[in-house]
Amino acid sequence: MKLKAATTKVAISIPLALIAFVMLLPIIVSFTNSLMTEHEIQSNYDLIGKMTAAAAGGKDAFVNLKLIPNWVSFEQYSKVLIDTPTYLNLFWNSVYMVALIIAGQVIVGSLAAYAFAKLRFQGRDRMFFVYLVAMLMPFQVTLVPNYIIADQLGLLNSASAIILPGIFGTFGVFMLRQFMLSIPNAYVEAAYMDGAEHFRIFLQIIVPLIKPGFAALIVLLFVDYWNMVEQPLIFLDDTFRQPLSVYLSVVQQEARGIGFAASVFYMLPMVLLFLYAESYFIEGVQMSGIKG
Repeated sequence: MKLKAATTKVAISIPLALIAFVMLLPIIVSFTNSLMTEHEIQSNYDLIGKMTAAAAGGKDAFVNLKLIPNWVSFEQYSKVLIDTPTYLNLFWNSVYMVALIIAGQVIVGSLAAYAFAKLRFQGRDRMFFVYLVAMLMPFQVTLVPNYIIADQLGLLNSASAIILPGIFGTFGVFMLRQFMLSIPNAYVEAAYMDGAEHFRIFLQIIVPLIKPGFAALIVLLFVDYWNMVEQPLIFLDDTFRQPLSVYLSVVQQEARGIGFAASVFYMLPMVLLFLYAESYFIEGVQMSGIKG
């Protein structure tokens, strides 16, 4: 029985390890290639030059995918952090926008979720149904109305055109409401009968009980808004006001080496945040499906 169990474990572990390696391969390639010199990267990924040479020789052209550099060099990181001020400027643009969006949506979403989960008022369920419909709509459906509203308010080409719609996003309301539904209404009713107001109940009872929900929401919002591209391209004409995610889509055309180094720095905040909040995130995602 022990041998059979060990064999089954190995048979399951090997395919899972291969799947994990395939999923991690782009990250590994980005990191190892960021330690190469610009000359080595050009020789490996200059597809146009390879196609020209191959056509002359009547052969097919392939890029040379390498995981180990010939010489370890920090040249690309020096270019990104010292010689390319645009990168750092756009990096802080991303931090500024994403931080305000997350903070705003957590505050607004948690208060709205408390109202939908624990307060009784006429039209509550119908209003929440509208929230669900708005959440399920793709970005392209609301693009034109958002653009018209931003134009009328004079917010175009400013960070507010990105931050304000993000703060009042519907996903945070939906997710935190699911957590609050798992809290027995008896807690709220007992505190209310003791004379506590709803705001005090929210801060002292609800908030401590849904900390995993906050952690899961913060991670999901960070990944979503850290990688946004369409909104900045449409609402921000000035490239120096755009976030780093837009820059990464064009930096490969300027210098492939800088693109690899910039990608590593771009991934670092997401990796660190997930490692820090991993346990809360997993617990939060599991609890988000509980219904009271």
